[in-house]
Amino acid sequence: MTETASSSLPLQGVRVLDLSRVLAGPWCTQTLADLGADVVKIERPMRNGSGGDDTRGWGPPFLRDREGRDTAEAAYYLGTNRNKRSVTVDIARPEGGALIRRLALRSDVFVENFKVGDMARYGLDRASMLALNPRLVYCSITGFGQTGPYRDRAGYDYAVQGMGGLMSVTGPSRQEIADDAPGGGPQKVGVAVADLFTGMYAATSILAALRHRDLTGQGRAIDMALLDTQVAMLANLGANYLVTGVAPQRAGNAHQNIVPYRCSRSPTAT
Repeated sequence: MTETASSSLPLQGVRVLDLSRVLAGPWCTQTLADLGADVVKIERPMRNGSGGDDTRGWGPPFLRDREGRDTAEAAYYLGTNRNKRSVTVDIARPEGGALIRRLALRSDVFVENFKVGDMARYGLDRASMLALNPRLVYCSITGFGQTGPYRDRAGYDYAVQGMGGLMSVTGPSRQEIADDAPGGGPQKVGVAVADLFTGMYAATSILAALRHRDLTGQGRAIDMALLDTQVAMLANLGANYLVTGVAPQRAGNAHQNIVPYRCSRSPTAT
């Protein structure tokens, strides 16, 4: 990238107040940071030896210093929080909540992934924040959304991959291995794709909301759910079910719709 290009990233001048942790929210805000936004990450103060984003301690592996010794920074944390500034604020204390509200007045985007209702306990919910700053884009990321029968449940990628159907179509086909054989049951994807896709969908929604804000002067509230995203990302498999009424099955490395599409042995060079 040239110096001219790097000084004019598309989100330069946009400030993001990031109260998210672990993966889906941080992946969203990291994407915005990569596009030039000034992301201010709010982390928990240290208490009883723990604090900050949970993933700071999710190792090994850990980043090593110049002497080759492990630091306290896990690779997991570093892989989803680049290009951000980080500060610690205790939002449970009145002065901490007041600081977040002052920062929100000077921010364009507010991202949080607390359980439904938690932010209202601190006066930092979307209704309060939009009343404070009507131009704010407020994005909430949860497992199952702000409404509905599962709204109070915690959202975990592993569970959502199962509930959303992805585990039922991942792994060897039934012709290749039986359900009761080792490795023959439901399989999760090797990375937390429900979290990652939700982060990307959230970033896309925020960009659209910023466009709306620039046109109308009004901010927006975004309700992003892992389960909604997982169901949506089934793509052609979901469409196949809607058309036929037949639930898709595991197909291994084959394609559900077209052939040829699978692993094949490469010819041996002579």
